Amino acid sequence: MNQEKIGKFIAECRKKQKITQQELAIRLGVSDRTIGNWENGRNMPDLSLFKPLCNELNITLNDLMSGEKVNVKEEQEKFEENIVNTINYSTKKITKYSQVISLILILFGLLISISAIMIFPSESSWSSIYSIIGIILFTVGIVRILNITKWYLKFLLMIVFFNFAMGILLFTDYINVKHNHEAPMFRTITTTVGNVIYYDTPFYDVYRCNFDEENEYYVIEKNSKKTISELINYCK
Repeated sequence: MNQEKIGKFIAECRKKQKITQQELAIRLGVSDRTIGNWENGRNMPDLSLFKPLCNELNITLNDLMSGEKVNVKEEQEKFEENIVNTINYSTKKITKYSQVISLILILFGLLISISAIMIFPSESSWSSIYSIIGIILFTVGIVRILNITKWYLKFLLMIVFFNFAMGILLFTDYINVKHNHEAPMFRTITTTVGNVIYYDTPFYDVYRCNFDEENEYYVIEKNSKKTISELINYCK
């Protein structure tokens, strides 16, 4: 549909009916600025307003969608053309809204993940919980924006993007533990025995020796299960 042509036609019909933009806006339950946007071709009326608008302007739906008065001979041809154009317009509008929602999910997911890392201390389990929630939202947004129709491809891509994003977070967490000497965010077990705190993560173990003391230090090792007695003597 030609928005500019339809907009000029709306303005022309409104003036013929001797109705101001404000009066038409009140009758349709919209703002006069909205009427101005229609007439300037900036956007189109919602589909739900097509019929009420036509009633106010004393025109047919065919006239409105064509942006001109349609004679009887062309009516059927124009009607079919306008139906196709309306479907295309609606599809584009839905796609646009869907993309906006997808971008919001992506940005909101990133914001949650970054905020969780920056706001919550690494000892808090909330940092990992909110980070994972953020990654899920980010992943859903990415898959939505790709506009893939087959469900199994969507599911596969969600797994790929989720694992990729989690891999980045886990690597960042490891660097933070190693260089900044902080507790890992993504840990499965936290055990305190004597003067050592043991953090078990999916890929490595962290031992915080002499915690909260001046001579506190961190040790990172490969995953290995240690007994309580081994933990007690680990930092000696």
